[in-house]
Amino acid sequence: MENYLQNPAPSEQSENPTGEPAIAFNPEQQVVESPPAASPNELPPEPDRQYAGLSRKELLNIFQELLASPTAEAADTLRREAELIKALFYKLLLQERKSHEPQGDEAPAGTEPVADELETTFKQLYNEYKQKRAVHNQQAEQEKEENLSKKLAIIEELKKLLEKQEDLNQTFPAFRALQQHWRETGPVPVSRTKDVWDTYQYNVERFYDYVKINNELRDLDLKKNMEAKTVLCEKAEELLLEPNIINAFSKLQRFHEQWREIGPVARELREQIWERFKNATTAINKKHQEYFDRQKEEQLKNLAAKQALCEQAEELANTEIKDNNEWNNVSKKLEKLQQVWKTIGFATRKDNTKVYEQFRAACDKFYTAKREFYGSFKDEMHNNLQLKIALCEQAEALKESDDWKKTTDKFISLQKQWKEIGPVTRKLSDATWNRFRSACDYFFSRKQKHFSTVDAQYDENLRRKEAIINDIESFVPGNDVTGNLDALKEFQRRWTEVGFVPMKEKERIQNAYRAAIDKHFSSLHISDTDKRIIRFKQRIEDMQQSSKSGRFIRSEREKLVQKLRQLESDVALWENNIGFFAKSKNAETLMADVNKKIAAAKEEINTVETKIKLIDQQYE
Repeated sequence: MENYLQNPAPSEQSENPTGEPAIAFNPEQQVVESPPAASPNELPPEPDRQYAGLSRKELLNIFQELLASPTAEAADTLRREAELIKALFYKLLLQERKSHEPQGDEAPAGTEPVADELETTFKQLYNEYKQKRAVHNQQAEQEKEENLSKKLAIIEELKKLLEKQEDLNQTFPAFRALQQHWRETGPVPVSRTKDVWDTYQYNVERFYDYVKINNELRDLDLKKNMEAKTVLCEKAEELLLEPNIINAFSKLQRFHEQWREIGPVARELREQIWERFKNATTAINKKHQEYFDRQKEEQLKNLAAKQALCEQAEELANTEIKDNNEWNNVSKKLEKLQQVWKTIGFATRKDNTKVYEQFRAACDKFYTAKREFYGSFKDEMHNNLQLKIALCEQAEALKESDDWKKTTDKFISLQKQWKEIGPVTRKLSDATWNRFRSACDYFFSRKQKHFSTVDAQYDENLRRKEAIINDIESFVPGNDVTGNLDALKEFQRRWTEVGFVPMKEKERIQNAYRAAIDKHFSSLHISDTDKRIIRFKQRIEDMQQSSKSGRFIRSEREKLVQKLRQLESDVALWENNIGFFAKSKNAETLMADVNKKIAAAKEEINTVETKIKLIDQQYE
């Protein structure tokens, strides 16, 4: 007997006109279990929440997507949401029209609002929806008629079971099979729903009366149901530990379906077991709602992050870029923004597409400008290639030179020019650079090899210069000023003829030489101007000992030329002003002061010109 009582009669729900769970009948006692309806907090969010804040264009797109879905589920969804979308669409349309309506007496009487393009498209889609709905309803009514025939046949089979005098082990499984068939059969026409349901329930009731299930069997039935519902409670409670709340919520819906399929439990346990299941349901639904609240908050953060990236991308797109290096640098910055964009999740539904289009527009603007730049850049790169080839040829012509100082300066100048020239095409860039660098490396390798052999000569030069300093310090000037000056010039000539000394001794030996020379110059009875010229010549000779002598001496000459021009300008100004002094009260005093300045300036001009000639003679 226990074999066919493992699954007692489940609640019938699909065709119950009252909307309540079905009633399982027992000849001893009718047991009715109707679990409390789920609270609104335990249900998924209302469907219109997702449409809040959408534009008419966005509503139109959603409606179009719903119409394009071929599934039966989509048809049911469309039936529930089409009218909602329509109401929201025309609500927005009415608001837009009101905002554009003329005020007061400006509106002509009897005018009708002009339908816009979106409204026309929406009407076309809505007509398409009504046609699909009509076809769907026709098919649904046909299916209901078929279901009616099936359920009437099930009722007839129940009646036949009542007429059989067979063993319960054979009759009860057949009864269970008919119940299962009834549950699997869909709805019937509304006009027949109640009488078919009542007839079915009446015959089920008669069957339970017929089989006379005793109290022991009923208690066993209720116990099995209690065990099944306890298992569902445990499974629902386990879902609280499920890390994926979406999966947990989906499983919970299946558990609710299984709960409705299980028969009643003992009356005294009914509220207790339902409260346990409902508490787990409430907790999971709360986590589900919190998940979507957090998701919305996260989406708002993502939106803010993406808007910030849009602003940075637009700033890069509007940057004025003039050369290849800058294009490469800005391109890398934009690529980093694109990588960061990929790491950010979705924004809110109504804003995600909009912010993406804003970001893509900025990127497209940048890359369009970049393509246009490189389109005009080809001619410039070809010209750069010709300039770099010319530098290669100059470097190759100089690489065998033994004029180390002069050629070194030229190579440094060529390298500086190379850096100032823009890029060339990628496929020729390396080859051109390798050619130029090869010529430079060849010369500087020769130079290094040459100077590696002159260390001994530097030591000898140091010894010779120390001997010259000793001679200068031992020199005793006589009464002949000209002879003394010639002697000092001879010391300078000998010093100049001696080459370089080791770098670490250069400053020491130079200071010792200058101190010895200056000591004798101080004792000579010669003009300050001559002394300045002699010291300047000595300074120029000191500069020549430096590896950067060319640059230092050129800089010195430029300073002298500027000073000469300034002195000449001052003299011209003072000479011009003398004519105005005759009209003043203190004319003689003023003119005397100015003439003194002019004389000093002219003397300084002669000195500066002499210094410039010395530099020019040194580099003839």
